[in-house]
Amino acid sequence: MVYQICSRCVMDTSAAEITFDQEGVCSFCREYQVLSPVAWKRGAEGKKMLDETIQKIKKAGKNKEYDCLIGLSGGVDSSFVTYLAKEKWQLRPLVVHIDTGWNSELAVKNIENIVRKLDLDLYTQVIDWEEMKDVQLSFIKSGIICQDNPQDHVFVALLHKIAHENNVKYFLTGANMATECILPKSWIYNNLDSRLLRSIHKKFGSVRLKTFPLIHFWQYYFLYPFFRRLERVNLLNMMDYNKAEAVAILEKALDWRNYGGKHHESVFTKFYQAYYLPHRFGFEKRRAHLSSLVVTGQMTRAAALANMEKQEYAPQTLREDKAFVAKKLGISAEAFEYYLNIAPTTERDYPNDTFYFDMITRFKNLFSIRRL
Repeated sequence: MVYQICSRCVMDTSAAEITFDQEGVCSFCREYQVLSPVAWKRGAEGKKMLDETIQKIKKAGKNKEYDCLIGLSGGVDSSFVTYLAKEKWQLRPLVVHIDTGWNSELAVKNIENIVRKLDLDLYTQVIDWEEMKDVQLSFIKSGIICQDNPQDHVFVALLHKIAHENNVKYFLTGANMATECILPKSWIYNNLDSRLLRSIHKKFGSVRLKTFPLIHFWQYYFLYPFFRRLERVNLLNMMDYNKAEAVAILEKALDWRNYGGKHHESVFTKFYQAYYLPHRFGFEKRRAHLSSLVVTGQMTRAAALANMEKQEYAPQTLREDKAFVAKKLGISAEAFEYYLNIAPTTERDYPNDTFYFDMITRFKNLFSIRRL
């Protein structure tokens, strides 16, 4: 494919599925124009939906210790939701942090400041490191694109389990259109696929998984929402959410400190996004993150282009992080380098539940068309 970059955002032909119209505007920008009015409610409409949702949460939590659950990573989005829940909406959240062994020192400090200054209960679940390490090392050995799926899968599985155990019916997330509206499907794979996770671990792992949290397809889509009545709520999609404004509020109110790129509160995620993906697969996720800010009016295209010209990893920091990740995974620098250069694979090379996830997607699309 001849190289081309969008005339409106900074997405380019590093995304395999991208197309451009006669004006040079990419398909991701066009998709955002269609999806935004449906998925992101702002202004009076958003305020009405937000107020109604907050009242539902309070009603469901009446006479309970907690009326909602929030997974807190120390990053911008989850930190801001936690701040709003306590200070603006007067909710009583159970704040949960899942420690997979990769927290940066700054993320830990942010979490400590948030729960202390907001006087919130914090429940921290530490994942068995030997099991976590073995699963992540299995993914490294597999050469698959979705190296962060083991962490993401654990987060989803445990947050649902803890919500149910504490009789909480609303699970507040930091997911939002404002900073996440653009992300090519060719750059990711569904982190809910427990069959893929188990099949990769079975082939490359060596430690028996006794406590590793898993959530299965039927649990996520049927057991929790329909039988256990747990509802995931993306409250940031019911307001004019602006990342820079959120950062300013967090810094002033909670002594929160910025850690750099999106999801860089995790040392492994930073390495995966800023080095593994560009090195192995030829694209940078920050291109999608910046494009999301451009199309939502939070950044100019010129500023995004200037950002893309900067090194996301300083050479010395990369060397330090690469050595740290290898050591923490328990392999030599030479072995790590070998695995970072083997032939890439995809989910199609291992048993997976893609068929079922595609079926759900088709059903949702059909339902959306009928609603329109």
